Amino acid sequence: MSVATPVEPFLTSSGQPVSTPLKDVRTISRQMVGHFIENVVPCATLPGEALDGDITTVTRVCLELTKSMLDGRDLPGRTERVRDAAGDWAREGIPIDTIHHAIHEGFKIGFDLLLADATTHDYATVAGIARRLMDALGMITSAVSVAYVRELRSAVSEHHTAVHTLTSALLGGQNPSTMARECGIEVADRYHVMALELPSHPEERDSSLDAKVVARRKLRRVQAELANRCGGKVLSLLSVDGGTLLLPVSEFADPDLDQLIVHLSAAAQVPVKAVVMAAAPAEVPGAAEQVHELVDIVHRLGGESKVYRPHELAFEYQLTRPGPARDYLSAVLDSLEEHPELLQTLEVHMAMNMQRARTARRLYVHTNTVDYRLKRIEQITGFNPSDVTGLCYLRAALLIRAHRGPGAAAVARGSGGTRSYAV
Repeated sequence: MSVATPVEPFLTSSGQPVSTPLKDVRTISRQMVGHFIENVVPCATLPGEALDGDITTVTRVCLELTKSMLDGRDLPGRTERVRDAAGDWAREGIPIDTIHHAIHEGFKIGFDLLLADATTHDYATVAGIARRLMDALGMITSAVSVAYVRELRSAVSEHHTAVHTLTSALLGGQNPSTMARECGIEVADRYHVMALELPSHPEERDSSLDAKVVARRKLRRVQAELANRCGGKVLSLLSVDGGTLLLPVSEFADPDLDQLIVHLSAAAQVPVKAVVMAAAPAEVPGAAEQVHELVDIVHRLGGESKVYRPHELAFEYQLTRPGPARDYLSAVLDSLEEHPELLQTLEVHMAMNMQRARTARRLYVHTNTVDYRLKRIEQITGFNPSDVTGLCYLRAALLIRAHRGPGAAAVARGSGGTRSYAV
């Protein structure tokens, strides 16, 4: 990109070009770099070859560009050199605020040199200098920012691809060693394998909004929070509905996982649920399959937002396994399908820890109505909700019904009596 020639082609002061104090660009650029080392703290930590080489060169290029703009001349190719350097700095990890701080410090030094001999009668000249310096500053900072962000996006994209590739290899049961060397990511000895469920955001159900946009924004907030909390140490495969996280056991203790889900829920603005278990790299595929099966059970049963461990779901998991016991228990509540008020009462009564008064308040009915409905449930199912044995059977039946989904009984009857349950 070439520099556009200003409308006013030349600025002078006392018969001399205003750019005269910047004539010795090599000496001034070295002085500026020395100032950066002493006064821009992060610059002092940069390697000597960077300060003596690229940074000094680019400082000189910026001085030449600024001098040409003060003189109303065009210097093609100067901003390309600045952009190339900014891309290099992004790859080297030099913070962009350090770069911009140094640029502004350089312009301050240049401004002081230009105004060293100015008097109160040079107002118009000073105003012209200020305008052209602002133009030069804007051009340089814009070139640096664009190139830096472009390179950073490229690096992030490369890292994301590497993370995706390695995570897929681990979940697919492939030997990750070769892939890890190519990706530049170290494989941990053991991972917390976490299945994550991201419920839909309330705004995804708002017909006046684009549900896909809302869902993607939710996912981006979760990914940003993961990057912030995990510092690039997590491997992830996520969609708007959830996905899989692999967190090195050596880096994350169990309490860290609980806190992570709290923060992810806050970022997503939805109650995130997760199931986690530890596994060696070779065991990751089997562990991932199990935790995803368990998080699906948590979803179907309406569990609270938190991190679950497999032992917490052992009872629910066993109830959902195929077999005669599950088939029998799943049929216990089929007879209540035609009495939705009884089914609702049973569900609420269980949720209220079998307290009649709380159940009545939740259902907005009298306690006598609750008693009547519980007796009707006993008459229809053969199990008494007030009896320990009956309570156990009904609780198990509710869990299986929640897992298989309501309405399965009607589907089974419509197919000639053969039941088909989700697992």
